[in-house]
Amino acid sequence: MPTISVDRDELFERLEKKYTVEEFEHLCFEFGVEYDGDNSKEIEEAVKAGRPAERPQWKIEIPANRYDLLCIEGIARALRIYLGKDKPTSYTIKLPPGGEAALLTTTVDPETAKIRPYFASAILRNIKFTQRSYDSFIALQDKLHQNLCQRRKIVAIGTHDLDTLKPPFRYEARPPQKIKFVPLNKDKAYTAEELMTVYESDRQLSKYLHIIKDSPVYPIIYDETDTVLSMPPIINSEHSKIKLTTRNVFVDVTATDRTKLNIVVNMIATMFSEYCEDPFTIEPVRIVEPNGTVRITPDISDRVTTTTASYINSCTGLKLTSPEIQKLMEKMSLTSSVSPKSPDVLQVSVPATRPDILHECDIMEDVAIAYGYNNLPKTFPNTNTVAQALPVSKLSDVVRRECAQAGWIEVLPFILCSHEENFEWLKRVDDNSYVVKIANPQTQEFQVVRTALLPGLLKTARENRTVQALPIKIFETSDVVFKDASQERQAKNVRHAAALYCNRTAGFEVVHGLLDRIMKILKIQKLGEGEDDEDHEGYYYLREKEDPTFFPGRAATIVFRPNPKKEVSGDKSKLTKVTEGIKSTLKGALSSHNADRDIGVLGVLHPEVLQNFDISFPCSALEFNLEPFLKEKTPIWINP
Repeated sequence: MPTISVDRDELFERLEKKYTVEEFEHLCFEFGVEYDGDNSKEIEEAVKAGRPAERPQWKIEIPANRYDLLCIEGIARALRIYLGKDKPTSYTIKLPPGGEAALLTTTVDPETAKIRPYFASAILRNIKFTQRSYDSFIALQDKLHQNLCQRRKIVAIGTHDLDTLKPPFRYEARPPQKIKFVPLNKDKAYTAEELMTVYESDRQLSKYLHIIKDSPVYPIIYDETDTVLSMPPIINSEHSKIKLTTRNVFVDVTATDRTKLNIVVNMIATMFSEYCEDPFTIEPVRIVEPNGTVRITPDISDRVTTTTASYINSCTGLKLTSPEIQKLMEKMSLTSSVSPKSPDVLQVSVPATRPDILHECDIMEDVAIAYGYNNLPKTFPNTNTVAQALPVSKLSDVVRRECAQAGWIEVLPFILCSHEENFEWLKRVDDNSYVVKIANPQTQEFQVVRTALLPGLLKTARENRTVQALPIKIFETSDVVFKDASQERQAKNVRHAAALYCNRTAGFEVVHGLLDRIMKILKIQKLGEGEDDEDHEGYYYLREKEDPTFFPGRAATIVFRPNPKKEVSGDKSKLTKVTEGIKSTLKGALSSHNADRDIGVLGVLHPEVLQNFDISFPCSALEFNLEPFLKEKTPIWINP
């Protein structure tokens, strides 16, 4: 979830009260956000060092779908309404003196369909910026770009000093060689093609170049005199950049998704309309589409939906009347009225600042927040159910507990990893037959769903390589994922167990000992030791293996063979916890699983693998599949 920093003293001014950290933390919790700390340590260090100290900043973690809380203006406004200091804010469209005929116009060229087809705009008239409100204006754009806009890929925002431009405007798409302008914070003109090279080394802008770099045309916005406003989603022009002295702000928003386009333009316009000479008013812009249709943006009209008091009461366990629910909705910036047809039905007006309200369950959630989650009645459910862990989870707990008691530390890495970590760094080859890949990864670290637990263990060891207390003994018991066309979801989860030993010596015998201990607990006997014994569930043995992940001659396959002599009889002293049905299932399952099966591998890791993961000490590793120890969803290791 996104985290914002707000000026503590300015927040106190807006809320008309000074809060202690404990009081504000409680207020955040009640409202549904989270206090996430402050910069008090940085201030103390600056004072001790004799440096100028920053103003106190408080960090607040915001729900990912509450875009109206991503700036101090929005969160202070929402908290004032929640605390009953203000009524829900009413945002209005204010036409220019000449009426609708005098609206500024932007014409969208048909060529934009090739790159970013959607455009919206708004004007904030007679705005008065201070340094803090100006910084907040820029910060909100950045927060929206990083979250809802998906790093400008879906939506891009541009803001301009309207007084430096001459409308009407044109939103076009041209070949990069035919676009030339002075970009923001530069003193010379470049073609768009040259800008791609100029910004390759720019730490901030280089991450956005790929969005349009390979396109035959780039989006560009001009005024009547062919002065460039912006080349979205990369950079605005130096000519129209806004300053503290800017009085009229022209906002342009381009997108590949119309819904997100409308949300973003509404957020920018509504959040900062409070600084206009006529607060909370926005001047719209006429948009002429390529097909000739005309739209007026932004559309900040309320969206009307319905809910019922009976539904809200049934979900929350309350017995509120419709007027009482109305008051609670008002605390969350929602206005409503009771339907004349039924006192149970409420017609709710959802403002443009609340695109997170999609269903009446969202309204119910807001009512519960306003009432106070801690104040909701606690009742027993009307139905009784008995929960039971899955057999594979029981098996995992047995292995997990045994590893922990043997002195190994459990780790929980991410189930997603990069393609390199899962294959190249382990010296393995991806033949595209079994790995599940993320279609649109947002980071190179999360490209595939892991097919082995080993990369996560190696990354954990890498991050702890500075720890002086060797050896590092870590393990994990969790799922890996493989493609499976027979499944409805086209993939299947498989439960694995893995362990990694890192020390000044490889310690192959250590991981081998852990394997022996786990097998003993699971009643899996080492082949060659008591084959005639029927009181065990199977055999295991090691077979030499050449595996590029491991050092040559120092790797082995773990082979499992079910016990063919195992009989499931009616001996109640040994099977007191197994029903007659389970006995039958076990007997049939065991008879059909007599073949040897490769279930895993252990060995000393190859030096190149360790080098890839930046580990300087030798390591031994173990990984095997736990699911062969389950028979028809039933553990074969059930104890009497």
